[in-house]
Amino acid sequence: MSKILVVDDEKLIVKGIRFSLEQEGMEVECAYDGEEAIEKISSGKYDLILLDLMLPKKDGLEVCREVRETSDVPIIMLTAKNDDMDKILGLEYGADDYITKPFNILEVKARIKAIIRRNTIRARHSDGGNRISVKELTIDRDSLRAFISDEEVNLTAKEFDLLELFITNPGKVYSREQLLALIWGKDYPGDVRTVDVHVRRLREKIEENPAAPRYVFTKWGLGYFYKD
Repeated sequence: MSKILVVDDEKLIVKGIRFSLEQEGMEVECAYDGEEAIEKISSGKYDLILLDLMLPKKDGLEVCREVRETSDVPIIMLTAKNDDMDKILGLEYGADDYITKPFNILEVKARIKAIIRRNTIRARHSDGGNRISVKELTIDRDSLRAFISDEEVNLTAKEFDLLELFITNPGKVYSREQLLALIWGKDYPGDVRTVDVHVRRLREKIEENPAAPRYVFTKWGLGYFYKD
């Protein structure tokens, strides 16, 4: 049974999400402000956090930042419909995905299921041996983990997906539109800035100097590619 933490100060929204997720057999806990969320996250283990941006006491960005200091638990951030800067900041602070309000609960459930499905595969194959190594970088495609000089790098699901795509297709240049369709899906409502943010975060984690990358390169005006 997947355990979800729903964090939102609008109790009617929380009630609706909780009912819908419990109908899918998920265990749901709730928090109504940022401090309560941090308290629950510190003392419990969750498969995913659904996190509203606008919260009392501590906002969603601060909660996301604190969680990312110690955990790579998937985070889906709920943001205002047209506030693009909040979406970008959410990704910068470590959110895996975002959903805009007002939202369709079917979309929320689909996004949650997709992320949990991927993490379930990771847990199931934590000792897998299907590895690709280049220079100091190693990815394990069974356990969905990445290592630099044998030290694990905590990548989110989307960051790993990007790295796996790049490293298994050396030299191939992917446009931001292609990456958005391949990694997030053709029906994903976000824009290409989502790709830029995730590539930047990926570089910060795997490159010794992100400004002079050794793995993921930019082809100006075209997109991104991996070079071994």
